Amino acid sequence: MTNPTIGQVGTLKLERRPIEYLLFTLLLFLTLLTPFAATSFGAATISAVDVFNVLNHKLLGIGESLGVRERIIWELRLPRVLLAFIAGAGLSIAGSVLQTVTRNPLADPYLFGISSGASFGAVVALTLFSQSMLWLSLPVGAFIGASLSVVMVLSLCGRNLSTQVERMLLSGVAISFMFGAMASLMLYFSSPQAAASVLFWTLGSFAKASWQGLWLPAAVVLVATLIILLNKRQIVAMRAGDETAHTLGINVGHLRLSMLLLCSLITAILVANCGGIGFIGLMVPHTVRLLFPGRYPLLLTALLGGLFMVWVDVLARTVLSYQELPVGIITSVMGSIFFLFILGSRSAKRL
Repeated sequence: MTNPTIGQVGTLKLERRPIEYLLFTLLLFLTLLTPFAATSFGAATISAVDVFNVLNHKLLGIGESLGVRERIIWELRLPRVLLAFIAGAGLSIAGSVLQTVTRNPLADPYLFGISSGASFGAVVALTLFSQSMLWLSLPVGAFIGASLSVVMVLSLCGRNLSTQVERMLLSGVAISFMFGAMASLMLYFSSPQAAASVLFWTLGSFAKASWQGLWLPAAVVLVATLIILLNKRQIVAMRAGDETAHTLGINVGHLRLSMLLLCSLITAILVANCGGIGFIGLMVPHTVRLLFPGRYPLLLTALLGGLFMVWVDVLARTVLSYQELPVGIITSVMGSIFFLFILGSRSAKRL
């Protein structure tokens, strides 16, 4: 009996179902409506019609300026909504890929230590480099920190990652605490003003979103998603185990390392722009997996993650009057409950 090829595995397992097309269409429709609805929430009273009029005026030159409301919509809220969507989509894709290539259902950029490593690298850049160099030093420092955390986790787990699920998770948590302590130490020796601003940034926020700052995270997430889609069949084949993937002609070590570094790049760029936001890469892929057991709908994961992040940000800036909660606090509360639920369900299955 001959071994199946990657194409045969893809044909058997990646056939799309009608409900997948339906849900994708629904999420795409919600994605088009969300900017109008989410932009209308905030301290200033703005309607979805105002958002539509501003877009017509800015993009098509139709209609008249709305003055202050136009500035609020165009300069503050729309970039924020778009950055939240990009961050949610990118973190969800990174979490999904991490869980697949490591065969660890609890893998996540936050739990894996990647977010903490990126945050530490960004804090180093913020405290040591001048403001004029932050456009370069911030993403570079975040990527170096994220990549360092990946290398440390892999070195602690050894080569056979498929049998090191618990060890990998514990290594990621330990490295996350280590980088968190190092970042706190740097903040302790910095000025009070710098410490206050960096502390809020490390908790996660989209408050500094701007049109100029959108192009880099958007480009990185888009290019990374295309690369992952091009390697989707190889990634899916790794779910059957390293030996099966080897028989299909896949260079497992090279693919795993390249995907880990790609997830590190996604996380680093997002951390550099909006701070540390945890558990999105855990909650969204698991939700998609519950809806589609045995499937790997990556675009659905991206859309759901983006929409979820946008509305979490809406909650963060509207739950308290005239005060904004860091987004990372809300996602950490939700994610910790979700994490305990997953651990409980896994324990119950073992029993």
